[in-house]
Amino acid sequence: MNPHAPAPISPVSLVRSLWANRHLINQMTRRDVVGRYKGSVMGILWSFTNPILLLIIYTLVFSVVFKARWGTGEPTSKGEFAILLFTGMIVHGLFAETLTRAPTLILNNISYVKKVVFPLEILPVIAMGTSFFHALVSVVVLLVAQLIVHGGLPWTVMLLPLVIAPLIVLSLGFAWILASLGVYLRDVAHPIGLIMTLLLFGSPVFYPISALPANIQPWLMLNPLTFIIEQARDVLINGVLPNFSGLGIYAAVALSIAWLGYSWFQKTRKGFANVL
Repeated sequence: MNPHAPAPISPVSLVRSLWANRHLINQMTRRDVVGRYKGSVMGILWSFTNPILLLIIYTLVFSVVFKARWGTGEPTSKGEFAILLFTGMIVHGLFAETLTRAPTLILNNISYVKKVVFPLEILPVIAMGTSFFHALVSVVVLLVAQLIVHGGLPWTVMLLPLVIAPLIVLSLGFAWILASLGVYLRDVAHPIGLIMTLLLFGSPVFYPISALPANIQPWLMLNPLTFIIEQARDVLINGVLPNFSGLGIYAAVALSIAWLGYSWFQKTRKGFANVL
């Protein structure tokens, strides 16, 4: 590999890189997941315990302490409220965990920057893989809870990967941008947590979008999480087919942002070693 040659930025080069490094991505993702719980007594069981505890806490706070109801219709049971709430939290968590880690990915792996042959572009993919693992565990917890509350699952549950896939692609695009910016602008990492909190309360996580005034609903759709959260609830809970045309538009935008993010990362990566 010629270190002075321009880094490839085409979508084809991205696909080739991900495919060529698929085993490395898998290995490093597994190491990242296991390493997070290394040394703890419960180990990887914390990945199941954390979402359960979080689900219980949020349910108690909103449905018991604040006596919140889901929307403006008929009252929902605490179990139903918990399932609806947890679905939104899973989608937000997948997006937030990836982007929160992104600005420090290169800074925390300086040794890889010095190795010319290491494919730095896979670091955001590994972070996404770890986030996806935790989201998958949370989905398992959600499905078990739904079986207990409703006694069954709709067949549309199988369409969840189709709903989540565009969000994963979009998250990767933003992660590549933030990973690069985090090298040159260290302050980028600090407001990300606040932005993710704003997205949490600006998304239909604790309420359905239908509960908002009609003139506000279109503005909420500008939030990249809103559409995916609503679609996830449809396939996981309501047993309704997703909005395929909406998913198609979302996927097209996500692919465009992913390519732009990858292109930006590739064009700026040559300066990483100098800055670090």
